[in-house]
Amino acid sequence: MSTPRTPEQRAAALTRATHEQDGAEAELLDSRGILRLRAPNPGALTLSGTNTWLVGSRPTWVIDPGPLLDAHLERLFAAIDERGGLGGVALTHDHGDHAEAVETLLGQHPAPLARGRGGSDVTLAEGVRFGPFEALATPGHAADHFALVGNDACFTGDAVLGEGSVFVSPYPGAMSGYLLALGRLQLRDDFSVLCPGHGPPVWEPHAKLEEYLNHRIDRENHLLLALADGRRTVAELLDAAWSDVPEQLRPVAAVTLAAHLDKLEEEQILPAGVERPKLEHADW
Repeated sequence: MSTPRTPEQRAAALTRATHEQDGAEAELLDSRGILRLRAPNPGALTLSGTNTWLVGSRPTWVIDPGPLLDAHLERLFAAIDERGGLGGVALTHDHGDHAEAVETLLGQHPAPLARGRGGSDVTLAEGVRFGPFEALATPGHAADHFALVGNDACFTGDAVLGEGSVFVSPYPGAMSGYLLALGRLQLRDDFSVLCPGHGPPVWEPHAKLEEYLNHRIDRENHLLLALADGRRTVAELLDAAWSDVPEQLRPVAAVTLAAHLDKLEEEQILPAGVERPKLEHADW
């Protein structure tokens, strides 16, 4: 891809990036040394696009470089240049819309990489420090998922979004681990904003975390009532507990249904004869 090299080109790319944010949001983030770049990849699961976060200056640190799109990388490279170079890159998780651009970014701006799995300079684990961040395990959406706390912000990836809810993947311990992670985040007092992987920043973080916990508990309660009522098929359980989900998102709801059923089985309270969603294999 071609990237802006002249000062005029860099300035133009950065201006386009910052104009995507409203003035109040940009000012509040800037007071914490944070810039949000939104990739032009809107969709049912990515909402308005995947967020890439730049934190600090001289050097700046990048969280989730995002998808491999020329327009997005142009703005990202311009912002890195404007902020005095790249100190390092961290991934909240390795799903493509968050991680696809890593190799291209590091080819242009060599720097250390931190991630939960796969080749990296630093392997993230609970409490690991990387640049200005502390890693917090937030499993559920992906087995390698971490939130990163620094600069008075919690970068939540796909554990908590700026709007809507996330799907939880069906691997052992996913749903129970996710609920525990939300509860642990709620107990912390070292951030005043959530910077999510999709959607706008959340300026009332603990209220949002409580909302997410209540949402998952409400889904499980509806699921338990449906099971107690004798419902056993995937369609019946989705109708009962995910009746508000649009038809095109029912396959995604089925993924989270599978994770809830796994949790009930782990707790030995899942009735016999419950149909399980048929999911394509994925590396959660």
